[in-house]
Amino acid sequence: MAKFDCNWCGKCCISFGEFIKIERQLTERDYYCRYGITNEIFPVHVQPEFADEIDEEFTDSDPKGTDSSRKGCIFMRKNPAGKGFACAIYPTRPDICREFRCYRMLIHHPATGEMRGKVIGINELKTQDLILDAIWKEKIAHLPHPIHAHNLPAGHAPASGAPAVHGHDSHVLAHLYDLGHGDDMEWESAVITVLAAHGYHGEPVE
Repeated sequence: MAKFDCNWCGKCCISFGEFIKIERQLTERDYYCRYGITNEIFPVHVQPEFADEIDEEFTDSDPKGTDSSRKGCIFMRKNPAGKGFACAIYPTRPDICREFRCYRMLIHHPATGEMRGKVIGINELKTQDLILDAIWKEKIAHLPHPIHAHNLPAGHAPASGAPAVHGHDSHVLAHLYDLGHGDDMEWESAVITVLAAHGYHGEPVE
């Protein structure tokens, strides 16, 4: 298994953050939040360098939660230590954030070890390798996948070739519907077998 390596892009915070709302402020750094998909309530503790700005933003926000000016999670902040974005509640972030991986498989050339592509979401390939891209389209993209058998809420089932559903990238949609089950592992195994038959090595991401 490959280890997931975050590049601080913030895309997951923008997508998942749509559903994370502060329910109540307890102290200057402590809040109760709700995750709208599961209706889960969870406590968070804001790291000190972000406490003032989050306290101010929450205090000034619409108490009914109808303010649409913010895109993404209120706890997503510019990374003070470098590029991209940081999580102001990282040590106490909810399980949905802890478990998220924005790509699920790396594809290498076995002879050179060079990374040739990434698999995200349900069955989407990101690659500059034209041969791998052709193999994916001809041999893998049409393999049956367990999400197609799920009864998803109306409007959330992914259309063929659609990059996003309700504003979510396909990798976010896949995570929302918890594809880390046995059937999905069978799909991964089938993909790895097809890739190996064509000279590529697929490595699931942990």
